[in-house]
Amino acid sequence: MGTIGDLGEFALIATLTRRLPQGPAVLLGPGDDAAVIGAPDGRVVATTDVLVEGRHFRRDWSGPYDIGRKAAAQNLADVVAMGARPTALLVGFAAPPATDVEWAERLYDGLAHECRAAGASVAGGDVVAAPEVTLAVTALGDLGGAPPLTRAGARPGDAVAVRGRLGFAAAGLALLAAGRDGPAELTEAHRRPRPPYAAGAEARAAGATALLDVSDGLVQDLGHIAAASGVRVDVESAAVPVPAVLGPDGLRHALTGGEDHAFAGTFPAGAVLPPSWTRIGTVTEGTGVRVDGREPPPGAWDHFPT
Repeated sequence: MGTIGDLGEFALIATLTRRLPQGPAVLLGPGDDAAVIGAPDGRVVATTDVLVEGRHFRRDWSGPYDIGRKAAAQNLADVVAMGARPTALLVGFAAPPATDVEWAERLYDGLAHECRAAGASVAGGDVVAAPEVTLAVTALGDLGGAPPLTRAGARPGDAVAVRGRLGFAAAGLALLAAGRDGPAELTEAHRRPRPPYAAGAEARAAGATALLDVSDGLVQDLGHIAAASGVRVDVESAAVPVPAVLGPDGLRHALTGGEDHAFAGTFPAGAVLPPSWTRIGTVTEGTGVRVDGREPPPGAWDHFPT
């Protein structure tokens, strides 16, 4: 099929947008100066993320389909973490002109299929030549008349609970960096996270007081809830889900590993949690996060470490 440089900008756009089915929230999809997305609630939840080749993914480790799903998942998860329903993505795609057209098509298949899993659509975006593959993704969502679930609502006495896998992506990254391609359950978790998109609705139904997407590591992200809410979060390490597949460093991966896009929330003390959620601690008076009463281990992700 040749390269995207051979195809040219407008033919590439036409080729890629043909692979993007539109859901009911998209009133006007790709093809005009801008898309039009329905907002029945009157408010729009919006988030954006950038993935850069060599920083967030490697093309020798991940195929284009997985990269597309990963790019969509990490943005859709942020919308769900606000208690909203994802509606649309806008995708900026930069790549070397020598990139195969088929590679770009598979990338967009991944974006579209992950959107379908969350009930959203890729509604538009842009393409541009660049020295390395970069994806700039904006996700939109609808609150359905409910207030957003923020990081600032946790109260002393609340239970702390998680939903989804923890530590799998970090363990998979460590394996790939060591030249190993298994266990597949871990390496695939790095290549393609699996956010439990039902978590937002479940948390809201259970009366969640705060909610967030675990993208930078459980301890670090719970620290965001603690700071925003003016409380302390106490985690019981024995309660944190650590499957045997994570290996001897499983607890460290579960506490500090990012990019699984699980969810962590706080709930009133008497709340009945759905079976899919696991209680791992308590909100108390104070500041910061403690694991078994002690300072947590280092190692959470930071783009600009000091």
